[in-house]
Amino acid sequence: MFTSMTAFVDDLQAKGRYTFTLAEAMDADQRSAIAREAALRRLKQKGRIASPREGFYVIVPVEYREAGCPPANWFIDDLMRFLGQPYYVGILSAAAIHGAAHQQPMLFQVVTDRPTRQAQAGRVRIGFHKGRHVERVPVAAVQTETGAMRVSTPEATAFDLVHFAPAAGHIGNVVIVLRELAEKIDPQRLVELVDLYALSDVQRLGYLLEQLGEKRLADPLVQWLKTRRYRPIPLAPGQAKGDSPMDSRWRVIPNEKMEVEF
Repeated sequence: MFTSMTAFVDDLQAKGRYTFTLAEAMDADQRSAIAREAALRRLKQKGRIASPREGFYVIVPVEYREAGCPPANWFIDDLMRFLGQPYYVGILSAAAIHGAAHQQPMLFQVVTDRPTRQAQAGRVRIGFHKGRHVERVPVAAVQTETGAMRVSTPEATAFDLVHFAPAAGHIGNVVIVLRELAEKIDPQRLVELVDLYALSDVQRLGYLLEQLGEKRLADPLVQWLKTRRYRPIPLAPGQAKGDSPMDSRWRVIPNEKMEVEF
């Protein structure tokens, strides 16, 4: 039992913890629900805590008081555990962690197994994307200020950049990020992921890697495609096919211009 909610929050931070749930607050402060809620509300108004989801709280240290919340990587693992959902940090956020950030993404991007609405606390925004094989996608445990978080490997990140192309800034930005990410990608690990993605994802990724001159990465993908029946697809889905000739190797119609520099 604590004498106040402030004392409870201070104690957690002193122990290196930066998140807590409403259930934990109820155990720590057994006053009436009205008194407890008023105490939590006051702490939020003072900027001492933030709440990206109802019932889940993040402690805000002094250096992040102006931003209204510490970075998402401080609490994403705890948040997803609170939601009871498998996850990994992916797309542009994963690419940035792997050193392939053309620019910092506006949203902290997370892939999970079901539609999930955006979370926000202060200036921190978390965007969620639904993936088909979240628990099978290979991840790395990346250390954070408060623990660790699950981040897609460079190979899985490459596939996700294509699969979630609109979230990655469309094909033009995907090319820029892939160019920087390519040196971290292992060709064997890349081709081992093909069954987790659609044929069209394999086609688009292989085509882009080949355009970037990454033959060592593209060749294993096209060899795998030769064992499948794959149809012509536009490079940028949802856009007109245009009149550009189809690439016969990948059966990709380049309907979006992109700048490829070597």
